[in-house]
Amino acid sequence: MLITHDTRCALDTVVDLVNTAPEDDTADGLTTLASLEDFVRNHQVSDVGVLSQRDLAAVRAVRGRFAGIFAAADTRAAALVINDLVAAAGTTPRLTDHDGYDWHVHYFAPGASVADHLAADCGMALAFFVVAGEQERLRRCEAPDCRRAFVDLSRNRSRRYCDSRTCGNRLHVAAYRARRKEAAG
Repeated sequence: MLITHDTRCALDTVVDLVNTAPEDDTADGLTTLASLEDFVRNHQVSDVGVLSQRDLAAVRAVRGRFAGIFAAADTRAAALVINDLVAAAGTTPRLTDHDGYDWHVHYFAPGASVADHLAADCGMALAFFVVAGEQERLRRCEAPDCRRAFVDLSRNRSRRYCDSRTCGNRLHVAAYRARRKEAAG
């Protein structure tokens, strides 16, 4: 599957957005206007004006809808959520070559809110995965104490953890220690 630069950026953005949601022992990463401004700046979300509390609430609502896509039981359920998100955002595809990037497509309407911008661009990136039959690559970490979202871009679709250096390594070390303990005991 060919993943263009803008699709990859949108996928990274949606994963990071979903992962700002509070989990069992983590705090919400989008509680203030400053945290939203940081998110927008760090992800280089273009064409965003002055942000407000209303934007914060709308982005948090969109975040919940995106989380539903990563939790979808099947492709049809994911497609329904994606269709709703993209339609509600008033998608308006247009070619652009801003900020030193080559030509790519933006799906949000000019002047769209940041929530509609994210819903349109990130929703379309997720839609490409569904269309390509790759919805199963939209995953949650399998570590028992972590449910972070990620997109499995491995060749053989074998990635199980959000980060192999943290979650994956921690579980492998625990399994190794358990085997050693059992062998010694």
